[in-house]
Amino acid sequence: MDDKQIISLMKDTPIFSRMNDAGLKNVLKSAVHKQSPAGTKIVEEGKGGVGFYLILDGKAEVIREGEKLAELEQGNFFGELSVIDGAPRTADVVALTDTSCVVITQWAMKSLIENHPEIAQGMLEEMVRRLRATNEALHAG
Repeated sequence: MDDKQIISLMKDTPIFSRMNDAGLKNVLKSAVHKQSPAGTKIVEEGKGGVGFYLILDGKAEVIREGEKLAELEQGNFFGELSVIDGAPRTADVVALTDTSCVVITQWAMKSLIENHPEIAQGMLEEMVRRLRATNEALHAG
């Protein structure tokens, strides 16, 4: 996948949707690519977390305490909480197929947020969306 395709995926995420192409190119300069074979843990519950992941290709599932919480695919992301506070991961993310991700470390993300505060606004909105969805699910059951 080339940089133009990755930038297009990034624009579709709430975290990066407010950024222009030049800003997204800067983000990519701070990112690394990670390949995870099918069946491997991309991140592990309880382990330190210092990266934001955007899935470029493949599928993964989010598992907490043995329970499948979600399935992720191209354009989905995870790890935004750990990028903010560096706390241990709240779930495993396991590659269902060979999966390729762009990873932005906590240190790189903090620098990017300083230069592009619109990233922080996008992160806040996404966290609020997820919190509301969790609250609705808890009150529905």
